Amino acid sequence: MDRNLAINLVRVTEAAALGSAKFMGRGDKNLADKGAVDNMRKMFDTMDIDGIVVIGEGELDEAPMLYIGERIGACKPDSPKVDIAVDPLDGTNSVAKGIENAISVVTMAPRGCLLEAPDTYMFKLAVGPKAKGFIDLKAPVKKNMVNIAKALNKDITDLTVTMLDRDRHNDIIKECRELGCRIKLFRDGDVAAAIATCFDHTGVDVLIGKGGAPEGVIAAGAIKCLGGEMQGKLTPMSNEELERCKKMGVSVDKVFLLDDLVKGDEVYFAATGVSEGDLLRGVRFLSNNKCVTHSVVMRSRTGTIRFVEAIHNMDKKPKYAR
Repeated sequence: MDRNLAINLVRVTEAAALGSAKFMGRGDKNLADKGAVDNMRKMFDTMDIDGIVVIGEGELDEAPMLYIGERIGACKPDSPKVDIAVDPLDGTNSVAKGIENAISVVTMAPRGCLLEAPDTYMFKLAVGPKAKGFIDLKAPVKKNMVNIAKALNKDITDLTVTMLDRDRHNDIIKECRELGCRIKLFRDGDVAAAIATCFDHTGVDVLIGKGGAPEGVIAAGAIKCLGGEMQGKLTPMSNEELERCKKMGVSVDKVFLLDDLVKGDEVYFAATGVSEGDLLRGVRFLSNNKCVTHSVVMRSRTGTIRFVEAIHNMDKKPKYAR
């Protein structure tokens, strides 16, 4: 695929972030999400791709835009055929409440390369490149933490473990505390947290715990670009979710490795910060109707990682949600 698709993809996440950031702290997560979705959709329409949304805002009868199975892009006869996994706003509650780590994010790969994950939970374990080959989702939590610390040449008491701040993780927290690990909880949106394991400057060594399965596939795209490792296992929380997994033909017994989640070596990933976070800064509003965005864009084939800071003149972007 054309390497310029990476830069075009970051324009998509920038647009979504700009559409949602103006609702920061206003208490309405639906408005924030709609602003992101509307802008993302408009920018996708300008890209020379023949894309199918394999992970999106819902099924055709559940969401007005970016629904699973929707065809997006210019869709010309010679346009690259791609799978797209989107989360226009990972951290809707974070934006509504005005707290950290909300991002707009997209993973893209050739047709048939992204796992079509059902809308259920996934137990995830993610690490950066230095700990690649040292994790095993089937092994006990304590064994994984000891192995990761050894791979990183760290004392176990210096290992930083991150997970969603949910009661379902109390047992994991207890085990990590017994080992002496440092624990960093976050409130919403685990895509950014998973990616943070691959960057030294974030101080995060490992992500563990249950989060959304679709978000797991999106994060796997970035982790593949960054040379890290991720494993996941679907954990449906109700009979309805279990039936959904069966309907989509996705096993609830299998441990999905990184190459199961994202196949091949041609993966693109882009993310733009909406609120301030460990990985990306949030959208900043300047005078004279200008905004600043902070993004990251990656391509697995070349291993290139670009951090992009952009100044947007909103007077010249009439198509964006205002």
